[in-house]
Amino acid sequence: MDLDLSGRRALVTGGGKGIGSAITAELAAMGARVVVNYLSDEAAARVVAEGLREVTIHQADVGDPVQVTELFRQQGPFDIVVNNAGMLRDRLLLRMTADDWDQVLRTDLSAGFHVTKAAVPHMMKQRWGRIVNVSSIVGLGGNPGQANYAAAKAGLIGLTKSVAKELGSRGITCNAVAPGYVLTELTSKSISEEMLQELIRMTPLRRAGTTAEIAAAVAFLCSPAASFITGEVVVVDGGLSA
Repeated sequence: MDLDLSGRRALVTGGGKGIGSAITAELAAMGARVVVNYLSDEAAARVVAEGLREVTIHQADVGDPVQVTELFRQQGPFDIVVNNAGMLRDRLLLRMTADDWDQVLRTDLSAGFHVTKAAVPHMMKQRWGRIVNVSSIVGLGGNPGQANYAAAKAGLIGLTKSVAKELGSRGITCNAVAPGYVLTELTSKSISEEMLQELIRMTPLRRAGTTAEIAAAVAFLCSPAASFITGEVVVVDGGLSA
């Protein structure tokens, strides 16, 4: 199986923490030169980059198209893009503010559009590219208190399938990974211990996922071995949505 990414340049948005940091490490281990995008936590991004060959960090708000353009001017072009940046602002619908909605859609969906659009010209020119969007099983089935997050992650799946159909003839694949519950700093703040135990009980594998398990799926979709896979949503949830 060809998993070699030597000579390829990759961008991982939100790559300084959680799932993003695991994706960064996996792609670097496969030989890619990786740029870790982060929004505010420079210290965490530096920790991820330490000890990894060919990994650099870059601060940018990828929800802002102007900052995305500058990111690509300084660090691009990229052969591989992983749209992983995300945030939560969980509230029941009647308590959700317009700002709660707008900020989550901006970070979890619009950022994927801006980054993908910036990456595509180079990929089209060389007739090779890998785009992987980190969605969620919430984007497939919804979840109470997460209307904004679910809408953003569902939109990311729609973006994935549309880009796959538009760019497949140019040798560019676009896929999504939909994790189930994974223990990260972000998710641990949004769920009670009682709810966590209930999720584990409902999961056939009877445990939460790990960031490394999500990163493995993303890395495979970025590799030459996945060259005939596009427009797909790979669910990595321990059977929770089965």
